[in-house]
Amino acid sequence: MPDSADCKVILVVRKTRLDELIRRFNTVSQARFYVEHLGADFSDYLEEHERYWESVAQAEASMAEFSRVQRLDRAFLPNFLFGPQDTVVVLGQDGLVANTMKYLDRQPVVGVNPDPKRWDGVLLPFCVEDLPRLLPEVLKGMRSFKEITMAKAVLNTGQEMHAVNDLFIGVNSHVSARYSIGIAGREEQQSSSGVIVSTGLGSTGWMRSVITGARAVLPDKGRKIPEYKPARWNADYLTYSVREPFPSKTSSTTLVFGLVTRKTPLTLVSMIPENGVIFSDGIERDFLEFNSGTRATVSPAEKRGRLVH
Repeated sequence: MPDSADCKVILVVRKTRLDELIRRFNTVSQARFYVEHLGADFSDYLEEHERYWESVAQAEASMAEFSRVQRLDRAFLPNFLFGPQDTVVVLGQDGLVANTMKYLDRQPVVGVNPDPKRWDGVLLPFCVEDLPRLLPEVLKGMRSFKEITMAKAVLNTGQEMHAVNDLFIGVNSHVSARYSIGIAGREEQQSSSGVIVSTGLGSTGWMRSVITGARAVLPDKGRKIPEYKPARWNADYLTYSVREPFPSKTSSTTLVFGLVTRKTPLTLVSMIPENGVIFSDGIERDFLEFNSGTRATVSPAEKRGRLVH
């Protein structure tokens, strides 16, 4: 086993629903009054909160036997500098794993389900009780992992953003956005409620709901519409879909769905006067501005996520 001085584990945690209510209402009593006044069950908030922070304490104690452990709240992820030798343990849910991974560059990620009775956890193959056995193997490089393709948006301002599930490009309120879109030598102006670009992992989430809705409104006309098949997590391409494209004298609707590769990236130039944004993995508060004149080039990222399994 490596010397603990040579190892560091970053334990990524989140606030519970009760934590957020206390931040809003100052005390547990006031939070209880608010929830129960609306007719909801406050005991569920308490149970989730207690179970989660018990899991955090248990995880920290068990991992401290093998390595230095640093706790990191999800709010600080955008500004935290991960070391190349760090091991990252994420105490669920799935969204927290995805939100963490996009800030990493091949550091191994261990997804831990803090409450298996409450959360399913596609990206959470382990529970807290697995850590004493699992962590030494991860630190020694004895565990295999799944590679996860990320998406990347690069702006002509020099800024960039990665996504593990998907990128959203449009207006922050999801109202009509105007932009030009281009891929594989074709280009047109569009007006829509935004563009989604999905990875293989994200193809089971937001993109799947978009395709499911589109299939439901297509006329059958005696033809069988093929079933939607999500992409592999390590697929070397992305999928883009334009939400609610509107045809008019100045906007077209021919480039509304397709594949994006490194050889055929997707480009978008904003015609949005203000409130244009690009955000990833559903985290709207962490965004890049996408206002008039900004050009975004979207393609599969060079770096990939590594999920221990």
